[in-house]
Amino acid sequence: MKEKDSTSASDSDRTDGEISIPNDQNIAGFKSSHNTETDPASNVDPPPDVVPDGGLTAWLQVLGSTAILVNTWGLINTFGVFQAYYETTLLSSHPPSSISWIGSTQAALLFLVGVFAGPLYDAGYFRHLLITGMFLIVFGQFMTSLCTEYWQVLLAQGFCMGSGMGMTFLPSAAILSQYFARHRALALGIASAGSPVAGTVFPIIFSKLEKSLGFGWATRVIAFILLGMSAIPVAFMKTRVPPHKGKKSLVDKSLFKDGPYLSFTAGGFFAFLTLYVPFFYITLYGTSQASVTESFAPYLVTLLNAGSIFGRIIPNALADRFGCLNLMLVCISGSAILVFGWLGVKNLAGSVVFVLLYGAFSGGVVSLTPSVVVELSPDLSRVGTRMGFGFIVSGTAVLIGTPIAGAVLGGESANARWVPTVLYAACGLLIATFLYSTARFLQYRKKGGW
Repeated sequence: MKEKDSTSASDSDRTDGEISIPNDQNIAGFKSSHNTETDPASNVDPPPDVVPDGGLTAWLQVLGSTAILVNTWGLINTFGVFQAYYETTLLSSHPPSSISWIGSTQAALLFLVGVFAGPLYDAGYFRHLLITGMFLIVFGQFMTSLCTEYWQVLLAQGFCMGSGMGMTFLPSAAILSQYFARHRALALGIASAGSPVAGTVFPIIFSKLEKSLGFGWATRVIAFILLGMSAIPVAFMKTRVPPHKGKKSLVDKSLFKDGPYLSFTAGGFFAFLTLYVPFFYITLYGTSQASVTESFAPYLVTLLNAGSIFGRIIPNALADRFGCLNLMLVCISGSAILVFGWLGVKNLAGSVVFVLLYGAFSGGVVSLTPSVVVELSPDLSRVGTRMGFGFIVSGTAVLIGTPIAGAVLGGESANARWVPTVLYAACGLLIATFLYSTARFLQYRKKGGW
């Protein structure tokens, strides 16, 4: 009788078309009474308003999301080796700043397309976004292997692949909130680990194969890997919660009255404006300022990605216990402190320690962002739209952030202005820390708990 009464009360309290996230006590109560997660013989799915928080189907979503992160952020983290090849061989007649727009366009579209992908996900078009996005990524990589001109590379690797990434990345993060509540941050962290793993492996594959097989086949081998990875989410990923039945819009108007969300989104702009400055310029800094040899310098980015693997998983595992926004404050403040200390790095040992630590803390910032958005969303039916709005803000920052750093740094490495460049990156992260702290304070006043 108690179960029926609680279910009836839950149904009467919920407005038509809205899905609320149950608290941990409700989830625990459902598990203990129905045991749908732990009973392998049960074919009964839990009702949409009860998050299973585990089970085979739920963890298959994590596996699919991991594959999507390989095909999206993993490729973006790999662009450095393509940039080096373009500068020296394929597009040597174009300045480095023009070539870098290929990679920044790809990364920016991953965020900017989210403003459309979010509402479409909420409206129930997850599978359409997934299949179309995976096709564009794989197709763009194959077409890149055939390119010989700058505009061809920009269209294939920049616009085509970037659009596909934007269609898949946001839904891959949003769908995990339908399957996990208490372990949501851990699930997102495990999924996001696909990005630094790919960012570590793909550059090695390209560098080795380009020398023996040439650019075309080195790029096509990566494309075949992407094709195989795409089969995982296409085969297993599906939504659990029915789409919102009401009329959907590109913007959730209620977010403009949500102080914690607005403060967090504003902080996200400054965070992603400067977060990737070390990723782009640590190699140049190492060779010109820290006595790092030319042969070892490219591995600094590999070590950054290796450190990011731990930063993706450990903070998210702790966030399920201590709160996503609290762990975000630890990661963003740690990143800011490390960038301020970047100017003190003057040798190889210091460079290795810096990249490993910065990879860990910056990886936490990236991987915790979707978890915080879900935490600040009033219900599951608005997660996609709110992520989309936040992504267009972050995407704009990613697009202009590193070119600004390049303009501050200057052209010639001998006359590079490293102090103002590093201070630009550190101050951006410091402003983000302040705005994230403001969001945490406003959330405390709103909810009354830390």
